[in-house]
Amino acid sequence: MTFAMVRPLWWLQALCLGLASLAWQARAQEIELPPPDPLGVSQGQLDAGYWIRKLERPDQRILDSAAIEAQNARLRASDPTWHDIEALPQTLDAEQVKTWVDARSQRPQQTLYDEAGKQGNERQIDRLVAALDLGAIPQTQITRFGLVVRRASLRTFPTHLRVFTAPDDTDIDRFQETALFPGTPVVIAHVSRDRKWWFVVSPLYTGWIERLAVAEGTRDDVFGYVHRTPTLTVTDAKVRTVYTPGAPALSELELDMGTRVPHLTAVPPTAVINGQLAYAAWPVQLPVRTEDGQLAFSPALIPRNADVAREPLPLTRANILRQAFKFLGERYGWGHDYNGRDCSGFVSEVYRSMGVLMPRNTSDQARSPAFDRIAFDATTTPEQRAAALRRLQVGDLVYVPGHVMMVIGRERGEPWVIHDVQGVSVRNAQGALQRIPLNAVSVTPLLPLRAGEAQAMTDRITAIVRMRPVK
Repeated sequence: MTFAMVRPLWWLQALCLGLASLAWQARAQEIELPPPDPLGVSQGQLDAGYWIRKLERPDQRILDSAAIEAQNARLRASDPTWHDIEALPQTLDAEQVKTWVDARSQRPQQTLYDEAGKQGNERQIDRLVAALDLGAIPQTQITRFGLVVRRASLRTFPTHLRVFTAPDDTDIDRFQETALFPGTPVVIAHVSRDRKWWFVVSPLYTGWIERLAVAEGTRDDVFGYVHRTPTLTVTDAKVRTVYTPGAPALSELELDMGTRVPHLTAVPPTAVINGQLAYAAWPVQLPVRTEDGQLAFSPALIPRNADVAREPLPLTRANILRQAFKFLGERYGWGHDYNGRDCSGFVSEVYRSMGVLMPRNTSDQARSPAFDRIAFDATTTPEQRAAALRRLQVGDLVYVPGHVMMVIGRERGEPWVIHDVQGVSVRNAQGALQRIPLNAVSVTPLLPLRAGEAQAMTDRITAIVRMRPVK
């Protein structure tokens, strides 16, 4: 083939590349355009560094490790939502177990709909209640323990049935409570009628979990694992263990932010773990479930380039921002649904990566005696609310009924927040109330948010929590 024969093809390729470049530039220009009012969030504001650069001494510690442990000790001792399962007696009586189950699995009183929009009936509810098998709770039972071996949902009832409060809204499953992560200790208190679910009590929550997600072990084995050191702390939104063909239970296992796992520092770099040399990874120990449901432990590998730390991160304003923005854009998931998290899960996992424990739900976080908090009620004046808003600092948690927002800084003197949120309401340029379906971890200004036509969101604030020593 001669050069003359090739030249037309060369020009065609150049033309295609030029058009592709122009198209890419057009797309890039479109992406860089600021979104329309009323939120007006710029691309720069979606970067943690933008807010960090506004701070003086961003790396100054808010609480050191001793102060964090003291705060965690207060939570364990004084917060009514904390379950000290390690201190439970050798046996459990039926009254205690029934109290736990009744508190979580209350018979639904409101109308519920399935994913097809079909309304539930009393017979279906009767079956759900019957599945609890409350009559089978023994008068006394040996206290049984286990470790969660994979991320798994905690449910209101022992069922995968998804239910909703409106036939045309199938986003928030009302039987979804939360999720538990690998290595979480639990008390196995009861079993469902079909034997496929366990009712468990974890330090932070109770509910029904798939039996296959928990390995049963002795008290000593379970808490020996929980207290084992040294550990690695997951500091990304999620990391996964390496792909392991020969050990499916350990292959690409998801570990969410703040999860701590024992670090096998004694493993030499030349060791082979699950068919892979250990030198290019972090060797860790994970709980696994044997074929008969018993607890065992196995080494696994986290890729060396994964976002993990040998200690919880220092509690600084810069780290609060960095950690929060690692979730930016993650899909909102009520009760940790959709393999994500909700507003209270989001803030608690950000703080957990710095060693700080928090209750699971917004209402409990907002009133926990473990924290330094400002409470608001019907007697709070508008002037007092305005003064509190002026004093907001990076990392402060702002609570309204059913929701929490994290302060990230100020623009033109007004506070901005990051939050995991279904949607927000604001007034558009014409003054009409507009609903924006964010459905993700999002950055927004605080003051324009509306709770309705006649009420600003800030008028509904119930508490502001700040991580600092309680005086």
